[in-house]
Amino acid sequence: MADRLTSRLVLSAAARAGAPTNLWFTERQLYYEICRLMVPGHLIPRWIGFTVPPVLPFSLVRTWIRRCPGVDGLLGDPEPVSSDTGAATAEPDLFDYALPRLLICQSPAVADMLRANGLPMESACPVICVDDLPLHSGLARMLHTTSLTDDGARIYVLHDDSPSGLTLPASIAAMIEVPDSATVVPIGLRRSQTAPLHLARTGLGRRSAVDVESVPPAMLLRSVHRLVRDVTRRREPAVDLRAARAAGFLTWPDH
Repeated sequence: MADRLTSRLVLSAAARAGAPTNLWFTERQLYYEICRLMVPGHLIPRWIGFTVPPVLPFSLVRTWIRRCPGVDGLLGDPEPVSSDTGAATAEPDLFDYALPRLLICQSPAVADMLRANGLPMESACPVICVDDLPLHSGLARMLHTTSLTDDGARIYVLHDDSPSGLTLPASIAAMIEVPDSATVVPIGLRRSQTAPLHLARTGLGRRSAVDVESVPPAMLLRSVHRLVRDVTRRREPAVDLRAARAAGFLTWPDH
């Protein structure tokens, strides 16, 4: 009976995690979705900023998840990384091209999730994790080549809202050969981002870390797409009054 109830909870949370387009998600993302089902703090208005303590221990919920058969969209554990990331390519001249952007994730699981959901192809942005560093020399050369045709490459860093995460962007330059023309751009998480979303933190203390995986999968994917493309949100008016005045409120089509 207990297994039936927990399986129902897991499958319900999995359906939410994969919405709206059958997204892939990590085990920890599913855990946080289960927490949101049990305590829907995310429904509270965003102007009241706070993070929430964990509802249940991850180890317990992971047991529920692994006992539940047929969880569609659930990714397995990340595979061990290659010691020479970027070296395996059938195109010998690949490294002669420019690489305008690169995303480095603190979490291997998050990097896997973003790749599984097509971010590298759709946003023309390769995704790696910190464990993949140092970069293959060819990738570093591609970043440098961008400066010859553009304003320089941008290396985006996606990290947890934690002491180690917040210092990661500054450490990237020491981990890889960053070209002088490239810019390291941290895109979060920061407490100013996690508090309005009422994300679950990893501990009971108010300043406890908040994982990137606590962000709902669809929101995370959409936000990273927007950030690596440098798309700035602009609030559109309900009616474009300037265009309406120019065209006339009541105009007939040309014959």
